[in-house]
Amino acid sequence: MLKQERADHVRRRLAELYPETTIPLDHKDAYTLLIAVLLSAQCTDVRVNQVTPALFKLANNPRKMMRVPVDRIKAIIRPCGLSPRKSAAISELSRILVEHHAGQVPADFAALEALPGVGHKTASVVMAQAFGVPAFPVDTHIHRLATRWKLTSGKSVTQTERDLKKLFPRDTWNRLHLQIIFYGREHCQARRCDGKSCLLCRELFGKN
Repeated sequence: MLKQERADHVRRRLAELYPETTIPLDHKDAYTLLIAVLLSAQCTDVRVNQVTPALFKLANNPRKMMRVPVDRIKAIIRPCGLSPRKSAAISELSRILVEHHAGQVPADFAALEALPGVGHKTASVVMAQAFGVPAFPVDTHIHRLATRWKLTSGKSVTQTERDLKKLFPRDTWNRLHLQIIFYGREHCQARRCDGKSCLLCRELFGKN
C-alpha cells in the first residue's frame, strides 16, 4: 500500500472499531479538562480519574483553585507524579485565568500554551475536546503507531503531527486521535505487537 492508502485503511478500520470516542479523562467543563490533561503527563488516565474527584471537590474552577495552598494541591495530586511542578502550575494557571481571562479557559492555542504547565499537546486536547476545534494531539501511543504504520518518519512528535494532518481529513482529527490511542492501548502495545501481530499491522503489512 502507498502511504495515503494505509492512512485511509487505518481511518476506516478505526471508525469500525471505535464508533464512539468519549475522552477517557473525567471532566465537566473546559477547566476541569485542562487540569486533568495537565495531570495526565507521565501518568495514566485511570490514575488521574482516581485523583481528580478529591481535587475538584476542593476546587472545580480557577477562582476557587487559586485560593488553595499549593501544598494542599500537591498532597492530593501526589499519586499522579511530578506533584511539585504540577501543583505549582495548577495554582498559577488558575490565577492567570482569573486575572487575564475572566476566569474562563481561552479557546485559543497561543493563550493556552502561554499558561504554566500547558504545552502544545495539552492545548490541542483542550481545543479539540472542549471547544471542538480541529486538532491532532500526538501522545506516545500516536507517535509510536504512526511510525509503526509508516505514516511518518517518526523523527519527532511535531513532525508526526504535521504528517498526520496531511494524511487525514480535517473533520476526522478530533475523533481519530482518540481512536488511535484506544487502539494502541488495546491491541498494538509496544511489547505485544512486533509490527505484524495485531489486526491493523497484519492488514497493512502482514503480506509484505
